[in-house]
Amino acid sequence: MIEFSATRGPRLTLDPTSVLDIGACIVHGENLAPGRAIPDDGDPRIDHSLEGFLFTCGPDHLRHPEPIEGDAAGRKYPLHGAFAAHPATIVSNKRENGGAECHAVVDVRMTEGAPARLERRWHIDGKTGEVQLDDRIVNTGDTPFPPMLMYHMNIGARLFDADVRLSGAMLEAGGFPWTFGKDPGGVFCVPAEGAEWAELQLGPMASLGGLSLRVAFRTDTLPFLQIWRNQAAPAHVLGIEPCSHRWVGRAELGRSGELTEIAPGESRSYGLRFSFV
Repeated sequence: MIEFSATRGPRLTLDPTSVLDIGACIVHGENLAPGRAIPDDGDPRIDHSLEGFLFTCGPDHLRHPEPIEGDAAGRKYPLHGAFAAHPATIVSNKRENGGAECHAVVDVRMTEGAPARLERRWHIDGKTGEVQLDDRIVNTGDTPFPPMLMYHMNIGARLFDADVRLSGAMLEAGGFPWTFGKDPGGVFCVPAEGAEWAELQLGPMASLGGLSLRVAFRTDTLPFLQIWRNQAAPAHVLGIEPCSHRWVGRAELGRSGELTEIAPGESRSYGLRFSFV
């Protein structure tokens, strides 16, 4: 793991063995990552990533395994797509003027065999403590493909009390307690709201001295927000998941024209920010 922090903001660890995702996220001495309080998704590639604060799903598939159309061997896209366990090559990692910045590239072999590249930049503003992620998926192959992406921000619900709420314009009535839905948990997916960036908050958390987690994400390429929670032992986790596609099967996305392709040499960019306020 790579230690990554600035004068202000959380202390993070970045995982160079798996697309430079976030392992630990430490605020006021507490690690927000859920650790082993997660469901077993049955995919050994992502097992340790699920324990962390943020992992990336894509670039060829989201959510559950589904058959590859026309594949003679009957193969399926893996759970959470092909990104998991692809190592990152660090281009630069530096601290300047109290801030921190890390650039990396990740060469990915997608499920159907074609290559792609993730160009990733993490930045922590030394004055505000805000963490920003800028991603670009590049088609480095010779055939078009429809990129898909989801950020899974997993938070250990052991840190929550009864006053913790989810708040945001895209949520019903502007927000509700973190214990939404029926026990032991559930999931929903809604359109993001915001001209360029959508925003939501989770908090306040007494365990973090009354701070709230504020998350913002680009709405042009991440037009949906999925949120889930699972309190079925041993799981005890809540996930905030900005995503590129709504929560339906791949076949329906194809029929509706939502699987838009990028040609060889083309790219698509994504952005996420978070802070503790």
